[in-house]
Amino acid sequence: MEELLAKYEEILRWLKMRLESGELKPGDRVESEHQLCAHFRVSRQTVRHAIALLEEEGIVERRRGSGTYIKATVNVQEKEEKTMQVAVMTTYVQKYIFSSIIQQIENELSRAGYGLQISFTNNAVEKERFVLKNILEKNMVDGLIAETTKSGLPNPNLDIYRKIMNKGIPVLFINSYYPGLDIPHVSLNDKLAGKMVTNHLLKCGHRNIGAIFKADDGQGHHRYAGYVEALMEADINIKGMQVIWIDTEEVRHMKEDAGWILRRLQGCTACVCYNDEVATKLVAVCLEQGIRVPEDLSIIGIDDSDLANYCEVPLTSAKNPVRDLGKIAALEMLEMMKGMPVPKVTELDPEIVNRNSVRLRDGF
Repeated sequence: MEELLAKYEEILRWLKMRLESGELKPGDRVESEHQLCAHFRVSRQTVRHAIALLEEEGIVERRRGSGTYIKATVNVQEKEEKTMQVAVMTTYVQKYIFSSIIQQIENELSRAGYGLQISFTNNAVEKERFVLKNILEKNMVDGLIAETTKSGLPNPNLDIYRKIMNKGIPVLFINSYYPGLDIPHVSLNDKLAGKMVTNHLLKCGHRNIGAIFKADDGQGHHRYAGYVEALMEADINIKGMQVIWIDTEEVRHMKEDAGWILRRLQGCTACVCYNDEVATKLVAVCLEQGIRVPEDLSIIGIDDSDLANYCEVPLTSAKNPVRDLGKIAALEMLEMMKGMPVPKVTELDPEIVNRNSVRLRDGF
């Protein structure tokens, strides 16, 4: 699914394409703010934002009273020789869905003769910064496939991503993305996943549907948007009390927060969970408190990970096609390392996998 570019991104891409094609050369004057406003039908503020980003990347310079020019020496360095190594940075390596993604990336890249340098961040921005600075300083890879860290929050590491790209190292995001960077990403269609699992509960007769989403990851916000859209289309009011927002640390301590969580879900017959990890922990909390799943509370996850199968009550979940995701990410990176364009957005559709954690209400 292609996503419409923000207006400032259209300006960025247009100017960069003209530079790459040779239409614009070092020292050339860029169109005036007035001309760019007229051409793209945008405000002067949007144009200035685009120019500021180009200036930050070392591509243009503004001359007082004269205009904006392509820098005489554009600060985009081509790597002199290939290392035949690609860096892959994920939040985790062995747990959850990440090993499957990495395996598929490795399969495709190894066929093309590339090795992998694998690192993980534990979803911590300081660890992400450490890994990125190491990539920047050593300059020993031809590309970077990165999973974003706490993408639902402002990130302090965007400057390092820009510096890596300015060295001629292409970057591709998986699972999520940072809105402040013009970098392609490959992911599950998270909004559709949130809508699909909510619609599944609606079709099973549930009307009072609570939810638990992660606040610090962008996927949580998109899945919430799908949940809201499904309820609104069914003409059901969204009850803020029954929507629980938790962060990475709180996911680890759901058992300790059982009382608070169950109070928020009181009166619900079903719950949408951010992913299978959250769903599995909620199942454990319910069973420990004498709440039957699915008889008293139906629970649905997202990702269809191994956890869904091995949960004490096997989970109904929306399948995240992680093998396809890993393969597509690797193939797109190979294209990017050749200097070829790839889609800005590649989103894969989920599908419902039925197990035992959702019950059909009487009359449905």
